[in-house]
Amino acid sequence: MTHPPKSSTAPPPAGAAMPAVPPQYAPPAPPARPSPPPAPRRTAFAEGVDRLRAAATTEPGRLRVIGAVLAVLVVAFGAVTAWQTAERAAAADDVLHRSQPLSAGAAGIYRSLADANTAASSGFLAGGQETAQSRDRYEKDIRTAAAGLVTAAANSEPGSPSETAVARLNKLLPEYKGLVERARTYNRQGYPVGGAYLRYANEKMQKEMLPAAEDLYKKENQRLNADYADATPYPWAAIALGVLALAALGWAQHRTYRRTNRVLNHGLVAASAATAAAVLWLVVGHTVARSGLNGSYDNGVRSLNVLHDARIASLKARGNENLSLVARGAETVTVGGQTYDAYYYDFDRDMTVLAKGLTDARRLADDTAGTGPVKAAEGNMAVWKQRHASARAEDENGNYQQALDKVIGGADATGACFDSVDRNLALAIGHEQSEFQRAAGDGRDAMTGLSVGAAVLAVLGAAAAVAGVGRRLSEYR
Repeated sequence: MTHPPKSSTAPPPAGAAMPAVPPQYAPPAPPARPSPPPAPRRTAFAEGVDRLRAAATTEPGRLRVIGAVLAVLVVAFGAVTAWQTAERAAAADDVLHRSQPLSAGAAGIYRSLADANTAASSGFLAGGQETAQSRDRYEKDIRTAAAGLVTAAANSEPGSPSETAVARLNKLLPEYKGLVERARTYNRQGYPVGGAYLRYANEKMQKEMLPAAEDLYKKENQRLNADYADATPYPWAAIALGVLALAALGWAQHRTYRRTNRVLNHGLVAASAATAAAVLWLVVGHTVARSGLNGSYDNGVRSLNVLHDARIASLKARGNENLSLVARGAETVTVGGQTYDAYYYDFDRDMTVLAKGLTDARRLADDTAGTGPVKAAEGNMAVWKQRHASARAEDENGNYQQALDKVIGGADATGACFDSVDRNLALAIGHEQSEFQRAAGDGRDAMTGLSVGAAVLAVLGAAAAVAGVGRRLSEYR
């Protein structure tokens, strides 16, 4: 049985179109999220740091880090020690074999030039009676000065003040010789112009050549002082690294003891012993070297400088004494409103410098072998002053020949006193030179092998530290 539909609306006929469904509201789609940027590529160093940090969180990792740090510290200590001690040993060798000999050579150039000037004036006063000994002394001084200039030129740095001074002296030396030869030639012929040429030669020597030689001497002394400054300071960087390495080794052994209750780790003990030996060698060796070098300066170089100055003052005094008789009052100087003979005035100043130098040299000498020649030179100087006063009195009274005899005569003349002073000063200089070489040689020898020895001990210490840590690592395998 069929039932009619309850709706009153009739169904649409077959084939009729269905009504359209109205569009429904839909919310907008969310915007697409951008894809995250790719992670930056990590560097090998960063990855290594991460691995090291991760490894350090374990005891084997910590041990590896400790071993590496100990090895680096000990090797760094050895490297710095080798570097600093090698530099100081080289400077000490320069003091002994280069700068001090060059300084003494420069003083020798000055002395040779001053002595040549003195010999030239003595020969001029003798005139036709000039002895072969006096002439040979002059020629020897000129040759010695020329040879010294060759040595100084070979050791001067290009463009340095020393090279300039040497070049100037090489130019002036033949000019001076030419003036002296002219003075001799005219003097033998009896022409008074010979005295003028000799005074001109002396002026060239005193105002141009000797100042240049003194400048060269000062420059070589500065080089010597610079070498001393390089050789004597303590190697504080090496000492600090050595102490730090010892402290690190001690800490590592204490750490091992606390974790294992083992009193000793053989590898770490060996590393500590090698490092301690290197530090002790470094400190003691350099202290001995420093003491020797300081002694060579205080008891050698200072005395030599004073003695060289005293010897130069005696040479200049002798030259002025001779020239006072050559000039015969032609050269004067006014001081404090009073007029003096220029050469006598300079003689008095030079003798004052000589007396002070001898006093200082006697004070600096540290044994009888050093004070003996100086005391003898002081006695010679006192006699020289007395004889000079007598000769000056004769000259001022117009007794020229008597004054000349008292200056260039025989054993009772002032020339004999000058020769004695010069000879005793040469003995004192020779003794102090030997003292310098002995003390400086001891100082240099105290650092012999230190650079190589410290490097070897450092390598052995680093290897022992790594072996000691490796022994602990083997317990974790």
